[in-house]
Amino acid sequence: MVKLACDKPASHGVEHRITWTYEALAKVLLHETEVSLSRSEVGRILRNEDFRPHKLKLWLHSPDPEFRPKVARICDLYLRPPKGAHVVCVDEKTGMQALGRRFPTKLPAPGRAGRFEFEYVRHGTWALLAAFDVRTGQVLGECKPQRRAEDLVAFMENLALAYPKGQVYVVWDNLNIHYDGKDERWTRFNERHGNRFHFVYTPIHASWVNQIEIWFSLLQRRVLKHADFPSAEDLRNAVFGFMSEWNRYEAHPFNWTFRGRFVHTRPCLAA
Repeated sequence: MVKLACDKPASHGVEHRITWTYEALAKVLLHETEVSLSRSEVGRILRNEDFRPHKLKLWLHSPDPEFRPKVARICDLYLRPPKGAHVVCVDEKTGMQALGRRFPTKLPAPGRAGRFEFEYVRHGTWALLAAFDVRTGQVLGECKPQRRAEDLVAFMENLALAYPKGQVYVVWDNLNIHYDGKDERWTRFNERHGNRFHFVYTPIHASWVNQIEIWFSLLQRRVLKHADFPSAEDLRNAVFGFMSEWNRYEAHPFNWTFRGRFVHTRPCLAA
């Protein structure tokens, strides 16, 4: 049963589905082994193995051939930054929608979850450009109508003003505007600031290595996810309000425990 559940349903003639059900497993098992099990027996066997073949989790594979050395360098910057240097994680949170609920959100009460209206009206969007200081946890951010190269350069100029001295290591992903481009935007930017900036790129499809993503997750869960924004300006004010409160009362370095080394997990049983 476990061996069967480790395989794809289509490999056993079960078409038009990606995940197993207990009924489908019992049917295929009977066809292939002539052993008849009830739905509840299938469930008990799989639960005993702590195995839920109908559950899937999102997984992002990085095809970057330099994945390990890139991750190792970033983790080393997080855990052992160069003396006197600043390490900042930069990224953009795009498509933040100012959604206005058609009817007021109902607050939670004892024995009852809060409820928000399914229907909404879009009042506009913002793109948040932000930098997270790995040492202090402070966040610098700006909201722009779009995420364009010139917007990012202007944001980085303000970042340079915030760090007027010392070497600055910028950890960011492989978005096209993070590279020089035809106008050599970052080479020229660095020349304007005494070549103090060092741009460190995360591996392809590995944005989770960037610590600003952790802060974006906090913003999403605490402010954006179930909010009701009457206007785009209300959304912008909410984002800046959270950022201000964070910097004043909550800013702290994240407890980064991943050091760039992987532990192999036990594979699915083959027999």
